[in-house]
Amino acid sequence: MPGPLDGFRVIDVSAIVSGPLASMLLADQGADVVKVEPPGYGDIMRTGTNRRGGLAAFFINCNRSKRSIVVDLQQQAGRELVLELVRGADVFLQNWRPGAAERLGLGWEELRAVNPRLVYCSVSGYGPDGPYAQRRVYDPIIQGLTGHVAIQLNPDVPIPDLVRNIVSDKSSAYTAAQAITAALLARERGAGGQKIDVPMIDASLAFFWPDGMMKHTLTGEGVEGGPALYDMYRLWETADGRILWFAASDAEYHGLFRALGHPEWCEDERFSTMRARTENADLLGAELLKVIATFETADLLGRMLAEDVPVGPVLGIDEMLQDEQIRHNDAVVEYDHPTAGAFRMARPAARFHGTPQEPSRMPPLLGEHTDEVLAELGYDSARVSALRRDGVLG
Repeated sequence: MPGPLDGFRVIDVSAIVSGPLASMLLADQGADVVKVEPPGYGDIMRTGTNRRGGLAAFFINCNRSKRSIVVDLQQQAGRELVLELVRGADVFLQNWRPGAAERLGLGWEELRAVNPRLVYCSVSGYGPDGPYAQRRVYDPIIQGLTGHVAIQLNPDVPIPDLVRNIVSDKSSAYTAAQAITAALLARERGAGGQKIDVPMIDASLAFFWPDGMMKHTLTGEGVEGGPALYDMYRLWETADGRILWFAASDAEYHGLFRALGHPEWCEDERFSTMRARTENADLLGAELLKVIATFETADLLGRMLAEDVPVGPVLGIDEMLQDEQIRHNDAVVEYDHPTAGAFRMARPAARFHGTPQEPSRMPPLLGEHTDEVLAELGYDSARVSALRRDGVLG
């Protein structure tokens, strides 16, 4: 059965992560995503490490379920071809630096004239204008600007660090995908086409804000202070490894105390209530560190689970792939690509019961679908050959 976005077509000229990941989410949900790549090596992510048979892992992870065509947008004929695609499309997605689309004649105003019902999404580092608009930018730069780095402080080793995955790129991609589907819904209700701007700096800040800005949300006088959520995140050293637990209520803390063999702490006026624990956080923390270090991880995990304490092990990547809940959910699926061979990927997380979604296509080789897509536009083989001879097509 087709996914919920079956029947919608996306023309995606973006590259790297923020745009391609957004369009992959739409493709997974049934949209026909045509990925337009430049001649030569195509999307630069194709040249990454961990590669085989013409595909790199990073590219695979952001580009399944799409069709790839190679078009030289530096040539007028190439731009005209994209305009033809746009006439029959629902969405145009780009993540070029501000002004680049307009210089190519592929800005919002130009494409709206071709297709008034178009949803045009522009993902950029800082937005369409402003003091930083023309700066080159990648994920770690945005992390540093939006607070992510500021709170990566282990209390034992207070050295700032990055979040070691591309959280700014990915939050921008998810923001763009949700905004595009919202704009499509608005269009179906009569609002017409529209432009969407998704600055990475804004998307990353919005993603960070709910918990990262707990200490900076209420302004002015009379605010009762206290720790933020990030102050309470930590790994706990056991006798033979590490464990993660988190308690957010009196009942959960009391279960923790019993699991640790200290049921008397449930009645201790220093630890029995949330307010008391906050006031005596250093003392309680020291006691917990000392006691937890006496248990072996497996034993402590069992004791905490028996007391209904939120707890889990710290899994290595290989252990994660074998975790029983992840396997039960079929959260990781495996495929065999004709040239790249066996590969695995995370199944789309949202499970649609009425319109089930499954990855519809293998990650595309560069230009794999050029002839197919152009045939749908009515191009005959002679015309395609002429465009290839002129270097318009790869």
